[in-house]
Amino acid sequence: MKEFTFKINGAEYKCAVEEIEAGKTNVTVNGKVYTVETEAAAAPAPKPAAKPAPAPAAPKPAAAPAAPKAEAPKPAAVPAAGVQVKSPLPGSVIKVLVSEGQAVKKGDTLLTLESMKMENAIMAEADGTVKQIAVTAGQNVMQDDLLIVLG
Repeated sequence: MKEFTFKINGAEYKCAVEEIEAGKTNVTVNGKVYTVETEAAAAPAPKPAAKPAPAPAAPKPAAAPAAPKAEAPKPAAVPAAGVQVKSPLPGSVIKVLVSEGQAVKKGDTLLTLESMKMENAIMAEADGTVKQIAVTAGQNVMQDDLLIVLG
């Protein structure tokens, strides 16, 4: 299940979307559950956007340009070897606390991620050196987006 907060005309809506099964999903908006039917073509659209090869074709649709711009450069820039630290949940990067080339120990805080008005410390999963920082302060990320690569 993925959770989002939308602000529409100044009103805030807390939404949770369950996995899509057989063209239907349950969407909870401010505590009320709605069953929503989805089109078969809607589900595959995000998958090509995550792959580096189809990224040039993805900016043409109006609904998909934000995701390819954020995700397309990341896979190409990832070093072949290294520990990829990915976002455990969607949110906004508040602070990046390390720099490329910096040595870190397992458990060191690499960055702070805000999600659902809570700050989450993203820590190093292993000892190593920061090889790549794939995000900047203020950037929005989705679950499983690449944050940092340790080598």
